Amino acid sequence: MKQALYFKPNPDLSVSCLLCPVGCQIPAEGLGFCGARRNHNGVLYAEGYGLICSVAIDPIEKKPLYHFCPGTQILSLGSYGCNMRCPFCQNHRISMEKPRAEELSVETAVKLALKYKNDGSIGIAYTYNEPFINYEYMLETARLAKESGLKNVVITNGYVNEAPLREIVPYIHAMNIDLKGFGSRFYEKLKGGLEDVKRTIALSAETCHVEITTLVIPGENDSPSEMEQEAKWLSKINPGIPLHLSRFFPNYKMTDTPPTPVETLRELKVVAERYLRYVYLGNVR
Repeated sequence: MKQALYFKPNPDLSVSCLLCPVGCQIPAEGLGFCGARRNHNGVLYAEGYGLICSVAIDPIEKKPLYHFCPGTQILSLGSYGCNMRCPFCQNHRISMEKPRAEELSVETAVKLALKYKNDGSIGIAYTYNEPFINYEYMLETARLAKESGLKNVVITNGYVNEAPLREIVPYIHAMNIDLKGFGSRFYEKLKGGLEDVKRTIALSAETCHVEITTLVIPGENDSPSEMEQEAKWLSKINPGIPLHLSRFFPNYKMTDTPPTPVETLRELKVVAERYLRYVYLGNVR
């Protein structure tokens, strides 16, 4: 474990975590909502620091990033835990559980990325679970990776506070941010906050390449009016932000919900293209 950044100790030995908008008040020896940050003797520690559950070399398009170094590959690292509770999570075996993990130091991660650079890999993607809850590891690795001439890519739900985001974003070259919908009530179901994610998108787009993914779920976030609001808002930041509309398939706690009709995605693509130059459909098969 490593002592965490962004927390406040309290007189009763509890701590206030300041990393994300959940704002956990963690009692002594307790664990945060994300499952990766623990209070030990009134000090917050990043329990998941350097513990990696998933390692792979992926095409950059799989992130998905279509307008950032197309045709390249990237070393992808994932840990465990998440600060939201999406019942449709596609990586719930690592985000909602604590699977077997192996320790990978910052230096070793960067050496591994440099090894694969000769094969066309461009750097490191922090992905699979929510990378911001492993903030300290990501920050240190991203710093060293950038110094070593590597690219840093973050695949995130965007649910992070402004101060830690501003500290790390100078080391990040690209992000795919999961905008899960454009309704506050929908985000409340997921234990997240729409306005917080919107802030992350706007701030990140100021300094790095940003693409957006929305998983379209029947009866939840698939209305044309909501998609129009989302696309219109994104266009005010930059109409060139790529938007990926991904097809839902039954998973995790939503096995009774049918797959998204392909026609629904096509209709929403037409709506989004009124405001955005690049709209793509994903999981269409």
